Amino acid sequence: MKYVLVTGGVVSGLGKGVTASSIGVVLRACGLRVTCIKIDPYLNTDAGTMSPFEHGEVFVLDDGGEVDLDLGNYERFVDVTLTRDNNITTGKIYQSVLDKERRGDYLGKTVQVVPHITDAIRNWIESVSVIPVDGKEGPADVCVIELGGTVGDIESMPFIEALRQLSFSVGQEKFCLIHVSLIPVLGVVGEQKTKPTQHSVRELRALGLTPHLLACRSAQPLLENTKQKLSQFCHVAAGNILNIHDVPNIWHIPLLLRNQNAHRSILQQLNLLSIATPPDLKDWTKMAETYDNLTNSVRIAMVGKYVGLTDSYLSVVKALLHACIACSLKPEIDWIAASDLEDDSAKLTPEAHAAAWKTLRNAACVLVPGGFGDRGVRGMILAAKYARENNVPYLGICLGMQISVIEFARAVLGLERADSTEFDAQTPNPVVIFMPEGSRTHMGSTMRLGSRRTLFQTPDCITSKLYKNSEYVDERHRHRYEVNPDVIGSLEEAGLKFVGKDDSGRRMEILELPSHPFYVGVQFHPEFKSRPRRPSALFLGLILAATGQLETYLRGNQSNC
Repeated sequence: MKYVLVTGGVVSGLGKGVTASSIGVVLRACGLRVTCIKIDPYLNTDAGTMSPFEHGEVFVLDDGGEVDLDLGNYERFVDVTLTRDNNITTGKIYQSVLDKERRGDYLGKTVQVVPHITDAIRNWIESVSVIPVDGKEGPADVCVIELGGTVGDIESMPFIEALRQLSFSVGQEKFCLIHVSLIPVLGVVGEQKTKPTQHSVRELRALGLTPHLLACRSAQPLLENTKQKLSQFCHVAAGNILNIHDVPNIWHIPLLLRNQNAHRSILQQLNLLSIATPPDLKDWTKMAETYDNLTNSVRIAMVGKYVGLTDSYLSVVKALLHACIACSLKPEIDWIAASDLEDDSAKLTPEAHAAAWKTLRNAACVLVPGGFGDRGVRGMILAAKYARENNVPYLGICLGMQISVIEFARAVLGLERADSTEFDAQTPNPVVIFMPEGSRTHMGSTMRLGSRRTLFQTPDCITSKLYKNSEYVDERHRHRYEVNPDVIGSLEEAGLKFVGKDDSGRRMEILELPSHPFYVGVQFHPEFKSRPRRPSALFLGLILAATGQLETYLRGNQSNC
């Protein structure tokens, strides 16, 4: 196994994840098989219990792993299907070591950070890197490892030491280190400053790791004298100093790396030049350029709880982008804080309330994504009601589906206090209930997680046709509440149809309103399996409905089957 390690310096949030993903894209374009590992130095076992405001979205894998959003980037860019073990955290490592200590595996030895924690990290990396993630048999050729955080952070020290040991044990020709750093420009002087990167590289070298390539983040392309200075003081060849400057969209990053021969430097370091082919990025180039040249757009109202941080809905945003590009459109997402739509907001913040409603009414479609807790729920219900009554295309995901059920029960069935037991435990009309198998004492990894099968109840529904008339679909889930099976009969009699159910027939997965052009709710998260060249069927359906193309598309699908 050959390893490419991506570290970061100076500041966090430089785009290490996109850089690591882009390296994977370029190496794959050279004919190599690639796998990815993300190391998160926090003490949490996984990302499942973290607030989206603090850490962005929780990405869910096929095996039910709740992981860092960077693994979503890896899956979308490199087109692989990762496992929960591809996300290493300090919590997982310490837990595994402490479990061994309790079992007596260390035979009475004093358990220490070195060697026991560092050995556990190395063993984890070496065992996970050989798991095939691209649908083929046998291990990949290259494992791209991203070390989260910034060099010098206390919490990442055991990982740095473990990676130093790994680089030494596998040998020079099997290890390539790429350090991502910032080249700031001071407004007054206007000069590209290299000193922060110099200090960052010095810190890395003091810890026993020397970068083979520097990936320099900057607003504008690096000047030649800046490259020379970096080469001289960071001990990196000028040809191995890559410039990742700001670009119109992140799909340009693999092209930027290819144009600077990053693949050649990496392949040379890993002694893979003899088996690699020149990078074939024709599809990627076409995709990046197509997006740049799009002129028409579609307005999408995103009504959610965490709209203050767009990373909270990163996969949803990417899925909308994939679907829009398939329709030759640019997505214009209007973020609406659900609480701004509520009646209380009209009294407390009338300007925000008026602006939110104006934005909602100007949108071509409405999307209510997942979430937890009761904040903003009344605003989401109002958004679902607006979309239903005005024939505006609507897609509700997870909580968004449950919201549409609550709204329908209240408005159509006349159950004014219909609610979810998540928001009102004493509701007389619980249309959404806690799942019987859920845990009320532990939050981490206790939801219904991962890829589950949904069976279509009838071929004559929009979602079945969007999934190319398939009898079933496998999508990823993350929820602990579900539609109450006892109210399904009443809801269906009133016109709301549950066209997708799990294999037991008791758990509702997909709902549609046949009298509406596109009113769809799904209990699963279709955004997690959307890919740049394979958009999610439901997101594609939403955009097609918003632009009046859905019926034509479905007729074409029918004739192709």
